[in-house]
Amino acid sequence: MDYDSKVLKARQRRQSSEAAARKRDWRITIFLTLWASYIRLWKIWQPSSVVFDEVHFGGFASKYIKTRFFMDVHPPLAKMLIALVAKLAGFDGSFDFKDIGKDYIENGVPYVPIRVFCALNGIVTVPIAYWTMRSSGHSVASAVVAALMVCYENGLITNNRHILLDPILLSFTAATTLMWINFHNQQHKQVPFHSWWYFWLFMTGLGLGLTASCKWVGLFTIATIGVSTIKNLWEIWGDTRVDLRLFARHFVARAACLIVVPITVYMIMFGIHFHSLPNSGDGNGFMSPEFQQTLAGHKLADTPIDIAYGSKVYIRHIATRGGYLHSHPHDYPTGSKQQQVTLYPHRDNNNWWTIYKKDSEEPTEIEYVKHGDVVRLMHPDSNKRLHSHDHRPPMTDLDYHNEVSAYGFPSFGGDANDYWRVEIVDHDKRDPESKDRLRTLHSKFRLVHVLQNCALFSHAVKLPDWGWGQQEVTCIKNGKLPKTMWYIDPRKQNKRPESHYLAFLVPADTERVNYRMPGFLSKFIELNKVMWDVNKGLTASHPYDSRPESWPLLRRGINFWGKDNRHLYLLGNPLIYWLSTLSIATYLCLKLIFLLLEKRGIRLEFNGLRRFYDESAGFFLVGWALHYFPFYLMGRQLFLHHYMPALYFAILVFGVGFDMITVRLVSKKRIVLATILIVSCIAVYREFIPITYGEPWTKGSCMRHKWRSTWDFDCVQ
Repeated sequence: MDYDSKVLKARQRRQSSEAAARKRDWRITIFLTLWASYIRLWKIWQPSSVVFDEVHFGGFASKYIKTRFFMDVHPPLAKMLIALVAKLAGFDGSFDFKDIGKDYIENGVPYVPIRVFCALNGIVTVPIAYWTMRSSGHSVASAVVAALMVCYENGLITNNRHILLDPILLSFTAATTLMWINFHNQQHKQVPFHSWWYFWLFMTGLGLGLTASCKWVGLFTIATIGVSTIKNLWEIWGDTRVDLRLFARHFVARAACLIVVPITVYMIMFGIHFHSLPNSGDGNGFMSPEFQQTLAGHKLADTPIDIAYGSKVYIRHIATRGGYLHSHPHDYPTGSKQQQVTLYPHRDNNNWWTIYKKDSEEPTEIEYVKHGDVVRLMHPDSNKRLHSHDHRPPMTDLDYHNEVSAYGFPSFGGDANDYWRVEIVDHDKRDPESKDRLRTLHSKFRLVHVLQNCALFSHAVKLPDWGWGQQEVTCIKNGKLPKTMWYIDPRKQNKRPESHYLAFLVPADTERVNYRMPGFLSKFIELNKVMWDVNKGLTASHPYDSRPESWPLLRRGINFWGKDNRHLYLLGNPLIYWLSTLSIATYLCLKLIFLLLEKRGIRLEFNGLRRFYDESAGFFLVGWALHYFPFYLMGRQLFLHHYMPALYFAILVFGVGFDMITVRLVSKKRIVLATILIVSCIAVYREFIPITYGEPWTKGSCMRHKWRSTWDFDCVQ
C-alpha cells in the first residue's frame, strides 16, 4: 500500500505540475497576444493613403468586389480574404488603389478594417512562435525570447500593418509548423493512429494547402514538412518492430493528409476564385481564347467556319500570349519608317484584316482561301497592306529577320512585297477539309512572304513606348514552326452590303464554329501555367529590389511611402537579424565540429541533450534553408520581405540556441539573460519607430540611424 500511495502521490504531483504549467503558458499567451496587438495596431490608420504594394492587393480586392477577372502571379486565398474583409467593411470597389500616396479618407475607403485584418495575422504569429518553442520541449524563457523577437521585429511590424499578402502567408506558415510539431509529439506520447494523431496530421495538411494557396512560397513550407516526413518514415522503416503492413498504414496516412489534402485545398481555392470572377476583366489578355470564352462579356457568337476572299478576319498567333495581328497609325522610327505591325492581346478594330487574292481586291463570286494560295492582307482602318522587305526590324536586328510593316496609299495598287503564301501546317483532325481549305479555328497556317521566303513571326519581345509596349512582329527565315503559326479567330459575320461587293459573305447555311468551353481542370492548369510564366518574366529592376545574399545581414530595406518628413521604410530590427543569422552560423559550425570529432572517435552526447537540441534546431534550420536558398535560383524581382518566412525560422533557431546555452543555469540567471536580450531588442526597435510607423523625425536623427551606408531611407524629404 505504501508503494501504491507513493505512485499515486507522484502522479498527482505530476498532473498538478502539468496543469500549473498549462495555466502559466496560457497566461503568457494572453499577455503576448495583447502586447503584440498593441505593437501591431498602434496608429494603424496612418498613413491614410496607399502604401507600396497596397497598390496591387487593394486593387485586387476592388476587382473581386466588381467580379472582374484579373491575373496575378500569386494564388488567390490571401487576396480573397482581403477582399472579403473589404466587402464586409463596406467597400464598394470604386477606389482603384492606382498610385502610392492616393488618399483613402477623401475617397471614403474603409482601409483601417482591412489593415487590422492583416495585422491580426501578424499578431497571432507571436503566440504561435511561443507555442512552437514550448511544444518542441523548450523552456518558457526561450519561448518568450523567440516570441518577443517576432513581436519586436520592425520589418515584420511594418509589413503586417498594411494591405499585403505576407502577414497572412506567415501566419499560415507558422501555424502549419506548430501543427506538425504537435503531430510529431503525438507519436511519442501514445501509439499511432488514434484520433489526435489523425487530427494533427490532417491539420498539418490543411495548413500546407492554405499556405500554398496564399503564395507559392508555401511550397517551401511543404518542402520543409516533406523533409521531416521522409526522415520520420525512414526511422519507422528502421524499426524492426514495425511490419510492412503497419509501415504501409503510416505511409498512406501521411500521403493522404500531406499530399492529397493540400492539393485538394489548393484546387478548391481556385474553384472559389473562378466563381468569384465570372466577368470579363483586364486579365483576359493573359488567357487563352478558350478560357476567355467562359467569362461573361467576352463570349463570342458562333462564327462561319469558311474563309472566303473578301472576308474580314482576326489573325491570332499561336505560340505566345501576344494575341492578334495588329496595326495602328504610328510609324517605325527606324528602318523603312512605315506603319507599325504588332501583336496586341485585346480585341480591337485595328486587329481586322481583309483577305484578298493576289491580283484582285473586289471578289465577284464566293471563293474560299486554300492551302498554297498567294494572298494580300489589307488593314481596313488604315487602307494599307501587310508588307515585308529587306529592312531589319526595330528590336531584333538580325540578318534572318525582316521588318514587317503596313504600307500603301490611295493611288498605289501595291507591289510584290505584299504577297504572302498561305501554308496550312496543322489542322483539326475531326475536320479533314481544314487541311486543304483555310477554316476558322481548325486550320493552323503560316504566312510565307513570296519574295523574301520568310514566315510571319512573333515572339515575346516588346516594343518600346513608341510601339505602345506591344509585341514585335517580324518575317523570319527558317523560323521554327510554333512561333510562325497562326489561326483565324472567330469573327462577326457581316450582312451582304447593298452594292455588288461580296466581302465577308458566305452562304447562310454554312457550318459555324466557336471555341470549346474548358472545364475546371483545364482552367486551373492554364491559369497556373500563366502565373508561372508571368512570375518568371518579372525581371525588370526596381529601385528597392535586393538579392538573397543581402538579406541575412540586412543590407537594405524597402521604401514603402514618404511625405512631409515622414517615411515608411521596411527595415528589419538589426539586432534580431544579426543574432538570428549568427545562430544559424553557430549551429552549422557546431555541427561541423561534432562531425570532425566523431571521425576521431569522440562522440559528445551531453547526457542526451545533444540529440534533443540537434533535432529541434535542425528542423528549424531546414525550414530556414528551404525558405531562403530557393530564391538564389530566381531571376525575378526580389525584395527584403521575401526573407520573412526564413527569418521566422531563423528566430526559432536562435530560441533553441538560447535554451541550450542557458539550460544549466538556475532559473533566476536564465530570466536575467532573457530580460537583457529582450530589453536590447526593444531598445533597437524603438530607435527605428519613425520609419516603422511613419512617424516624423528630424534630418539629424535620420542620418544618425543609417547604421549601414546601404540603408537608403530618405533623410531629405
